[in-house]
Amino acid sequence: MKGCRVSIVGAGPGDPGLVTWRGMRRLASADVVLYDHRVHERLLRLARADAERIDVGPAAPRAMEQDAISMLIAEKAREGKAIVHLKWGDPYFFDSAGKEAMFLHEQGIPFEVVPGVPAGIGAPSYAGVPVTYPGGGDLLTFVRGGEGETDDLPQVNWARLASLDGTIVCYAGARQLPGVIGQLLANGRPDTDSAALIFSGTLPDQRTIEGALGEIAVAITHEPPSKAAILVVGQVVALRQHLRWFDERPLFGKRIVVTRSREQAADFVEMLEELGAEPIQAPAIRIAPPEDVEAIDRAIAEIGSFDWLIFASANAVDHFMHRVLEGPGDVRDLKGVRICTVGPSTAGRLGRFGVKVDLTPPEFRAEAIIDALREHGAIAGRRFLLPRADIARDVLGEELRKAGAADVVEVTAYRTLQDAGSRDGDPDIYRMLLDRRIDAVTFTSASTVRNFVKMLGEEPAADLLKDTVVASIGPVTAEAAQVLGIATTVMPAQYTIQALVDALVEHFRGQGPEARGQGRS
Repeated sequence: MKGCRVSIVGAGPGDPGLVTWRGMRRLASADVVLYDHRVHERLLRLARADAERIDVGPAAPRAMEQDAISMLIAEKAREGKAIVHLKWGDPYFFDSAGKEAMFLHEQGIPFEVVPGVPAGIGAPSYAGVPVTYPGGGDLLTFVRGGEGETDDLPQVNWARLASLDGTIVCYAGARQLPGVIGQLLANGRPDTDSAALIFSGTLPDQRTIEGALGEIAVAITHEPPSKAAILVVGQVVALRQHLRWFDERPLFGKRIVVTRSREQAADFVEMLEELGAEPIQAPAIRIAPPEDVEAIDRAIAEIGSFDWLIFASANAVDHFMHRVLEGPGDVRDLKGVRICTVGPSTAGRLGRFGVKVDLTPPEFRAEAIIDALREHGAIAGRRFLLPRADIARDVLGEELRKAGAADVVEVTAYRTLQDAGSRDGDPDIYRMLLDRRIDAVTFTSASTVRNFVKMLGEEPAADLLKDTVVASIGPVTAEAAQVLGIATTVMPAQYTIQALVDALVEHFRGQGPEARGQGRS
């Protein structure tokens, strides 16, 4: 067992951002990862690509009892593997991790336990309910419930529990909730007590029902819950209307499809998440180096002969600069060439290489670029180098030639390819669009439009998107969508990711939590 390590890691209550730094490090280095359906898929993506993943939850094809899970972990440990068992919430907070750890101890297998945020703490916090508050009672009571399809109630003294002066927090399955609330009321808990039911706590589809305990009992009788929830009972629930924050964010609950390549989507996804959206990644493209680098390398070798170097995208910057740094020269060779970038994000990418930009036109149109170049000096008789994608339109090159440029050299800096398709765990975008479970689809280039349509089929794509918000980053992208029968709903004035996100916020403004069914029920 030399070199083996078993880490029982708390995954938190749902939001993958709530896992601890230590937990992330253990996950990233694991050979084997055990998990169940309550662990967020994005958390699993932190594991190595070659790590063995085993679903051991009740929803798995072959659900496993705790004893079988413990023996499986021991077997993998004896093979010298580094193992992580991701446990929803906190491993020792109403979970079976204690039994698992005891088994490993008895087997002489080294282990560690990495704490996590318990659902009974995390979900109320995201719902705006502090489980303790000055004047809210000095007693905080957690009650073990369950998530399975059972009517069995927690084995507690309900009369004593109902009489406690403080806050009660209970995680209970859908079929248990009426019984739990009924027992509290039947044993003397006032029906006027403040209470809240929190479904899908800390996730973008979180929903909170709040009111008097008696009102909630009636509500779930008329409309029985379909999934487990956190029940909070006590004076502290009344603070929610002052302290709610998670479901107040401008894009809360919105499912927004990101078609950008996996490699480039991280910043976009993070921006959407920070504003409360649930980003659905459906990459329509992937970026690859050119098959033949001879042309770009030759242009770089002759860089001193060009007057202008024009970058139309951050991808062009990355791949061009990669070839510069890979070759015999260095960044200083660009010193005598004036540089034009299309868009502030492209200029910012060049800044990372310590390269100063001379010109950034205000609009991403060939005519605007030509006008800006004229204001910055003559075009006639000048040499221009345009590193671009293999499928990029040559409109700018043609306009430069018409304006009298002596020479325009266009070289392929990168290739834009259709993404290979969905991976295990990726959502079924077609089905989600068909079921009207998507609020917006974003396109950040003409190629993302074309390839996304190929993924769905041209006729189905136009039909599926006709009642969905379509956000295009700029007019070129919007035009590509229009050609395929897709109307753009949202387009920012500036053609950047940040501006696209801001435009989505503006579009959905006014659809607050109450309008989305996320508030008081």
